[in-house]
Amino acid sequence: MDDIVRNREQCWQILNEYTKGEALIKHALAVETCVRAYAKKFNDDIKFWGNVALLHDFDYEMYPTEQEHPFKGSDILKEKGFNEEFRNAILSHANYSGVKRESKLQKVLFACDELAGFITAVTYVRPSKTVDEVEVKSVKKKLKDKAFARAVSREDIRNGAEELGIPLDEHIEFCILAMRENKEALGL
Repeated sequence: MDDIVRNREQCWQILNEYTKGEALIKHALAVETCVRAYAKKFNDDIKFWGNVALLHDFDYEMYPTEQEHPFKGSDILKEKGFNEEFRNAILSHANYSGVKRESKLQKVLFACDELAGFITAVTYVRPSKTVDEVEVKSVKKKLKDKAFARAVSREDIRNGAEELGIPLDEHIEFCILAMRENKEALGL
């Protein structure tokens, strides 16, 4: 049953079973893209890390409150045979879950979650609407604009890079480059 954690097709089916909104599916793909790139950089399990990222918010549309997300998702994944390491990585991306971020995967998922969404938002306001035009300086400029993508936690973006031990500029650049590599699938 441990095969499920590395089976992207099954994870993709679960995502689409619980998530109907295009924006949330694209967010899952963007976070997956960044997390997989970090798994490759750190010479870790790309399939496992990518699937954790793909499913990190799969329950959010149905269970959006802090009392439900990501706890309901963890319960659903447990029923489907996902192991504790997989589920804990997902739980750890929510600061309020009580699950500490200790593993490299947990730290990477947290660091990429808000940033991938923010880079996507920056892309949408570029004239060509392509991630090819997004630069670190434009992301940092938009981070200072509190009205822009106001739902995105700037604190989580900063803390994520800090927890990873990577300078913020370097982390932003890494995620932009990863998203450029997968821009067709991301619609960017």
